Amino acid sequence: MTRLSVEMLAADAPEPITSAGHAQLGIAVLAGIAVIVLLITKFKLHAFLALTIGSLALGAFAGAPLDKVITSFSAGLGSTVAGVGVLIALGAILGKMLADSGGADEIVDTILAKAGGRSMPWAMVLIASVIGLPLFFEVGVVLLIPVVLMVAKRGNYSLMRIGIPALAGLSVMHGLVPPHPGPLVAIDAVGANLGVTLALGVLIAIPTVIIAGPVFSKYAARWVDVPAPDRMIPQRASEDLEKRPGFGPTLFTILLPVVLMLAKALVDIVIDDPENTVQRVFDVIGSPLIALLAAVLVGIFTLLRPAGFSKERVSPLVEKSLAPIAGILLIVGAGGGFKQTLIDTGVGQMVLEISEDWSIPALLLAWLIAVAIRLATGSATVATVSAAGLVAPLAADMSTTHAALLVLAIGAGSLFFSHVNDAGFWLVKEYFGLTVGQNIKTWSVMETIISVVAGALVLLLSLVI
Repeated sequence: MTRLSVEMLAADAPEPITSAGHAQLGIAVLAGIAVIVLLITKFKLHAFLALTIGSLALGAFAGAPLDKVITSFSAGLGSTVAGVGVLIALGAILGKMLADSGGADEIVDTILAKAGGRSMPWAMVLIASVIGLPLFFEVGVVLLIPVVLMVAKRGNYSLMRIGIPALAGLSVMHGLVPPHPGPLVAIDAVGANLGVTLALGVLIAIPTVIIAGPVFSKYAARWVDVPAPDRMIPQRASEDLEKRPGFGPTLFTILLPVVLMLAKALVDIVIDDPENTVQRVFDVIGSPLIALLAAVLVGIFTLLRPAGFSKERVSPLVEKSLAPIAGILLIVGAGGGFKQTLIDTGVGQMVLEISEDWSIPALLLAWLIAVAIRLATGSATVATVSAAGLVAPLAADMSTTHAALLVLAIGAGSLFFSHVNDAGFWLVKEYFGLTVGQNIKTWSVMETIISVVAGALVLLLSLVI
């Protein structure tokens, strides 16, 4: 049970929950999630409002005083935004710099110039994975769709043979690899080590993206053989620029935060002495805040200046990058509030006790919970933050590596079978000009493959590390 302050839901450590308590809390959880699902799917309410109302409903059904529920929700929202809000903002700034400077186009064009024929799907998954590191999924889709459509049309490729690898690269990065919002929130909720989670996330992401991308795209192209729709080929950002940054500096900027965070994780493992000067230095430069801030500052000189951006254009660019993430921050924050309400009403303790009684492996339980919420709400982020709140107590006695794997199990489950209640489903459908049935055969099946393969790899890794 997490202690918020003197105004926590229970001043003392919780008593063991009785069977009646289990039943009431179980009903409260189902009711809270049902309210969220109903508001999002039936009444088309914004996820922030749905999560807020769902948290209040959860507390009411659990029999907790509503003033305490409000305090719990507010504290959870505040701590979550404080933990990941700045990181989401810095990631958005870096993504905007990458797109507007033409750096993303430079990466894409350079790799495509060296690829062709059978290697093209592999080139697309490589491009999407690299571009997807600092970008939100939706931004990555909008950025890469023109490339996917142009490559398919000019090279006379099946749209699915080129598009599925690109989507797989973006989706895997979004679900498994920080600094994306979902993994960051889960890391914060379960107290996992970011560097270790990043390293294991990349390790799992590689085989997952290969199977769900280039391999599956062979079958997807047979099931759905459609041409690239001409009407959906928009103008690329760099077409309005006289010059753009080089490939090397752009790649360096994208990978800088990842390298710094991985370096910190490696030093922590090798030295393992909090008083050591070297470790303390890497603890600072490898923290997500400093790593992303460094990439943004470096990007001013490696991305914006080479593209001809004056000093006066930097501030407006930052402002434009922050506006679209307001909704994401509120959803993530409300998810944190819902998580804290789950914990403080005793649901986390209930899940811990049930998992012990049922002997369900914690990693499998985390995956199944995330799958259920994903199917119900359609949101990978909502599934991640809600599942993280439910299973957070399970991480208390876990090793560093298993806590990281718990985060990845949640992330894998949150990607399961995207369907009609997911905004990403409609985004892909409209850009590719598919019918609902065609989109289910390709995009939805691809998401399911990612979820199952990544979940299986998490379980396998847990047996050997």
